[in-house]
Amino acid sequence: MKFVDEAIIKVHAGDGGNGCISFRREKFIPFGGPDGGDGGLGGSVWLIADEGLNTLIDFRHQRSFKAQRGQNGMGSDMYGKGGDDTTIRVPVGTVVTNLDTDEIIGDLTAHGQRLLVAQGGKGGLGNIHFKSSVNRAPRKSTPGTPGEVRELKLELKLLADVGLLGFPNAGKSTFIRAVSAATPRVADYPFTTLHPNLGVVSLGTDQSFVIADIPGLIEGAAEGAGLGIQFLRHVARTRLLLQIVDIAPIDGSDVVEQVHAIEHELEKFDSELLHRQRWLVLNKADVLPVDERQAVAEDIVKRLGWTQPWFVVSAIARENTMTVCQQVQRFFEAQHEAREGRTDMLPGDVRLRGET
Repeated sequence: MKFVDEAIIKVHAGDGGNGCISFRREKFIPFGGPDGGDGGLGGSVWLIADEGLNTLIDFRHQRSFKAQRGQNGMGSDMYGKGGDDTTIRVPVGTVVTNLDTDEIIGDLTAHGQRLLVAQGGKGGLGNIHFKSSVNRAPRKSTPGTPGEVRELKLELKLLADVGLLGFPNAGKSTFIRAVSAATPRVADYPFTTLHPNLGVVSLGTDQSFVIADIPGLIEGAAEGAGLGIQFLRHVARTRLLLQIVDIAPIDGSDVVEQVHAIEHELEKFDSELLHRQRWLVLNKADVLPVDERQAVAEDIVKRLGWTQPWFVVSAIARENTMTVCQQVQRFFEAQHEAREGRTDMLPGDVRLRGET
């Protein structure tokens, strides 16, 4: 299925029902007076987050949603029935923006979370409300108010703990295959990954995290080049970034320049991302002799001036991939304990360097 992470829809809440003009007419009851009821409330439009959905593709086929109108008031003091609400299911992680005002209405981040996006109209008043000592037979009512109409932009941002970044063919998809049950397509040419893939890494009871394989970035991605601009938004929610780099590119390109190029694209898209925890994973170590891997890795780290954790792995051979995951799990546990007020193990305590 093609991954769809943006959609534009139109929502129309139901109008309120009109108030009624009516008079009580019964035998032996002269001057019965007004008995016109109020109109019913119009139905509202709600969005609800559903963890069973992972794309917005359904909105390619249906883009307009309308709630039911409120019933008009009736005689005999009968009020109109309220219109039924319309509920629209969206994936967890959907951000909703009002296109007319460019205002973010809400962010659905938990299963079952509801968001009101269009309020139904109010019912009109029947003539029972206009009776007075000087007007015993009012012939006045009010119409129902119209329901809200909005054009909304739905934008899906993946809810993953870890995001994989890197150039095409750096081995991101192979890495996520090695550490989770996800099976993204892999091949020996760029842009194999055309949509994000999510995998769950499980290390034991109550020890798991979600990892996202983001399509490869190229220079100029923040301006729309390649595929990156469509998916850079997905790293915004991640708590940790793993920058996957080919330790010995077959085209002879400089690894340090590739790392700096990715950093440049992150900064142009959102400078805050550069200050997020970002670890370096030097992949494809299997192409180098065992006795040369550490020296090559240390040279790259030194030229980068890298101060955060770094690792040397071979995703295809599954060498050290689980070591990375264990350190990621330890990092998240440290974050949790720091939030709980414990200081015996802080996120900065992760110190692993280039195990082979």
